[in-house]
Amino acid sequence: MTPRKDSTKMPEITALTTEILLPALEQAIDATVIIGQDNEIIFYNQAAASLWGIPREEVIGRNVDCLVPVRLRHEHDRYIDRNRETGHNRIVGTSREVEFTRADGEYICGELSLSKVEIGQGAKRQIYYMGVMKNVTDESQRRKILILQNDVLQALASDMLIQDIGELICRKVEAFVPNAVAAMLVLDDNQPWRVICTPALPRRIRNALETTIPSPSDVEKLQANPSYTGRLVWDNYQSMCRSLGLQSCYAAPVLAADGRITGIFALYLRENNQLGAWPQRLVGACLPFCAVALEQHATKTHMTQLARYDSLTGLLNRGALHRVMEEMIAQPGNRTLAIFMLDIDRFRDINDALGHVHADQFLVEIAARIRSIARDDYVLSRSGGDEFVLVVPDCDGPRIEEIARSLLDTIGRPLQIGQNTLSISCSIGISTFPANGPDSESLLSHADTAMRQAKEDGRGIYRFANLEKNQVAQDRLVLGSALRDSLAQGMLQLHYQPQVRTHTLELSGVEALSRWHHPTLGNIYPSRFIAVAEETGQIEAIGRWSLLEACRQIVKWDADGVYVPTVAVNLSAVHFRNRALPEHIAALLKDHNLKPSRLTVEITESVMMDSSSDTEEVLQSIRNLGCGLSMDDFGTGYSSLSRLTRLPLTEIKIDRSFINDFEYDTNAQAVTMAVIGIGSRLGMTVVTEGVETEQQRALLEELNCDVMQGYLFAKPLAPRDLEEWVRHGGAPAVIRDIEAARAAGGATGGAQAAPDKGQPGPARPATAAQPATSPTGKDTSTTAPGEAAATTTTNRS
Repeated sequence: MTPRKDSTKMPEITALTTEILLPALEQAIDATVIIGQDNEIIFYNQAAASLWGIPREEVIGRNVDCLVPVRLRHEHDRYIDRNRETGHNRIVGTSREVEFTRADGEYICGELSLSKVEIGQGAKRQIYYMGVMKNVTDESQRRKILILQNDVLQALASDMLIQDIGELICRKVEAFVPNAVAAMLVLDDNQPWRVICTPALPRRIRNALETTIPSPSDVEKLQANPSYTGRLVWDNYQSMCRSLGLQSCYAAPVLAADGRITGIFALYLRENNQLGAWPQRLVGACLPFCAVALEQHATKTHMTQLARYDSLTGLLNRGALHRVMEEMIAQPGNRTLAIFMLDIDRFRDINDALGHVHADQFLVEIAARIRSIARDDYVLSRSGGDEFVLVVPDCDGPRIEEIARSLLDTIGRPLQIGQNTLSISCSIGISTFPANGPDSESLLSHADTAMRQAKEDGRGIYRFANLEKNQVAQDRLVLGSALRDSLAQGMLQLHYQPQVRTHTLELSGVEALSRWHHPTLGNIYPSRFIAVAEETGQIEAIGRWSLLEACRQIVKWDADGVYVPTVAVNLSAVHFRNRALPEHIAALLKDHNLKPSRLTVEITESVMMDSSSDTEEVLQSIRNLGCGLSMDDFGTGYSSLSRLTRLPLTEIKIDRSFINDFEYDTNAQAVTMAVIGIGSRLGMTVVTEGVETEQQRALLEELNCDVMQGYLFAKPLAPRDLEEWVRHGGAPAVIRDIEAARAAGGATGGAQAAPDKGQPGPARPATAAQPATSPTGKDTSTTAPGEAAATTTTNRS
C-alpha cells in the first residue's frame, strides 16, 4: 500500500524556499552566482557585487562572461555548451584558483567552486550552475611570497652567483604579476648601475640604466627619501619606457643592515596599474631577499680581495702574482715577459725612524709611484715587506732598461712623510721569460738574485739575471737524467710532518714530503726537481712511488707500535686525468691490508680548477674508496667557492701565507675565521699550515680550527725521527718543553721573532719546535726550500 503524501508539508517547503533559502544565499559571506539555461545570470548576491565591484542591476540577465576575466571571455560560452552536451564538466565539483581584475582595477584572486543543478526530466529538464567564489587574494599573495622566499634562500645556500640569484628573483616576480618586467640595480661606488634582469627588460632601457652613474647627491636623497627611487629609474626614462610599452613603475631602494643603499628593485608594468596594491607589496617583499643576496655578494668579494690582494697597497699579493704570471706564460704565441723586482734601500732604517704607521704611509706612496708609470697591461705586486714586483708583457731589448731607469727616477724623488723629507733609492733585479726560466717561481727567484746583486754592487741601480741562454735547458737535461736514475735506485725519500688536533694536541696524521739527496749534485730542492719531473714526464712515476712508500711506512709504523692515523700524499694534476688511479690506490691498500681512511690524497688548485669529466670521476672514485681528499693551499688562487662545494672533499688546508704575522694581522684572522666557518658548514676538516708560535696556536684554538701543522710542533721528520717524536709524547711534550723553557727564561720556541729579510737569523736551540733557516737567511715555515709534498706541483717550496 502506497503511503499517502502529506499535503500539509508543501506550504512549509514553499515557505522554506522563499523565506529562508533565498535570504540565506543573499546574505552569504561568499560571492554566489546562479547561471541559467542560456548562460544568463539569474541570481547575484551582495557578496558577489562587492567582490566584482559591479552592482546587481548591471549583471542580472546578462551573460555570465561579463564576470569572466577578459582574456577568457571569447571561449567561455563554447566551453559551457561543450560540457553541457558531453555531460563531462571538469570544473564542476572541484575548487580552482581564479585571478581577475575588479571593476575598480583591484587585483583579485578567488577560489571558485561550481555546482550543477538539474530540474525536471525529459523535455522539461533544465540545467543550472551555481558558482561560489571565496576571496583568497591575501592568502594567495602570502603563498607566492613564501614560495619566492624559499627559492631565494635555497639559491643563497647553494652559493649561486649574484647574477643568477637576481635573475631568479626577477623571473619569479614576473610570473606573479601579469605583463610585468622586473629589474635589480646594484650600486657600486662611483660606477654605473649594474642591472640584473631577465630578457623581458628591453635592451635600450637596460643600456640606458647601465650607463648612468648615480651621483653622491642622488644616493643621499635616496637615503633620506625612498620615494626618490622613482625619479632615478622611471622619471628620467619615462618617454623611452612608454615608447617601448612600459606604462608605470614601482621601485624601492635596497638597504644593507647598516642602512647603506646597495641597490634598487624595480617592477615595470606594461599596462596602467589594474592590480591594486599587489605590485607595491611584492616589491617591498623582495627588498629583504635582494639585501641578503647583495650582502652575501659583498662578503664573497671582500674575501676574494683579502685572498688575492695586499691589504695595505691594494696590489696583488705573492700568491696571486704567481697565478697571474703562470697564466701569462701559458698564453699562446711567442710572448716575452720582463720581471722587475724592486726593494727599497735601507728600509729598515726608515721603518725604525718613522714608526710603523708612517712606514705604512711610505709603502703606500711607493706603490702609487709605481702605478703612475704602469700601463694597463702591466702586473703590479707587493710580494712582502718593502719588496715590489712589476711584470711587463711583450718587453725586451732597450725598453727593459728604459723602464728600469724610469722606476729608479720615479721612486728616487724626495718623499714627504709627516714632518720628514726622505731621500730614497731602490735596487732592481730583472729577469726575462723565456730566457731566465719556464715558470713564475724560477723567474722571480732569478729576479730576486739579481736584485741582491744590485744591493751588493752599491744600491740605487739595476742588474739583470746573469745566466747563459742555455742554462735552463742544461739544468733540465742534467736533473732529468739524474732524477730518472735516482728513482730507479731508490734515492728519493719521504719525510713526514705531524698534523695535530687543535684542542687536544693529539696526532691527527702526517703529510708526506719528498726529499732528494744526490751523491754528486747534493740536496736538490723539490721546487727544482718536481718542475723537471713534470716537464720530462716522470711526475706520474714519482706519484706512484710516493703512494707505495707511504703505504709501506704505515704498515711498518703499525708493526713497531706507532699509530699514525693517516698519511697525506700530494699528487700532481696529471695523475687525476688517469682513470686507472683509483684502481691503483685500491690495489695498494689491499696489498698492504690498510683501511682506506689511513690514506689522504691532497690535491692542488690546478686540480680543483680542472673541470674535465675524467678528473671529476677520478676524484669521486677515490672518495668512494673511503680515502680522504684534501684541498691544499686553499685561498691562494682564483677558484670559486661553488667549485669547492661540488668536489667530494673531506679536508681543506689554509695556506701558510695567511698565518704569517697572523697574531697581528686582523685581515688574515678574518679570512681564516671565514674559511674555518666554510669548512665547518660543509662538513670538512680544516687544517692550518705554517703554525710557528704559541700566539698563533691560541688564536686558532679560539677560532675552533680542527687541525694544525707547523714548526711549532715539529719540522718534517724522517720515519725513525717521527717514531721518536711520537714515543717522546708528540705535540703535548713539545708544548710542555716550550712552556718550561719560557718559565726558565730560556728559548721561547716558535714565538721568537723572525730575522729581517736578507740577514742571517740568530742562533736557536735545535728543537723540533724551532723553524729552520734557509740558505738565503730567511726563516721558513711549514715547508722549507728543501721540502715539499711528496709529488707536488712546481710551487711547493
